[in-house]
Amino acid sequence: MKVLAVASIVKPLSDEEKAQIFPVEVPATLKLYLDGKIEQFWMRQDKPGVIFLMDVESIGEAKAAIEALPLTSGGHAQYEFMHVGPLAPLGRLIQGK
Repeated sequence: MKVLAVASIVKPLSDEEKAQIFPVEVPATLKLYLDGKIEQFWMRQDKPGVIFLMDVESIGEAKAAIEALPLTSGGHAQYEFMHVGPLAPLGRLIQGK
């Protein structure tokens, strides 16, 4: 199952908090990527935050993985989770189907 996890920063971090949290957040995020749970990732352009395309068994699995990250568990980031899939109406464009 593909899930988009869209983060918003809800509590800005001080420089001191960044120095404490990012050395844990970055390796934990990288582990999710190397484990295949995060497939792609982008930085939001409209406001602070990230977007992860996740490959998981359920939205619950995605939430559990993301909620364990320090920015989320520390109340700095909030995520919206969306199950996404192929654009099914494109099948109408295939002749004879």
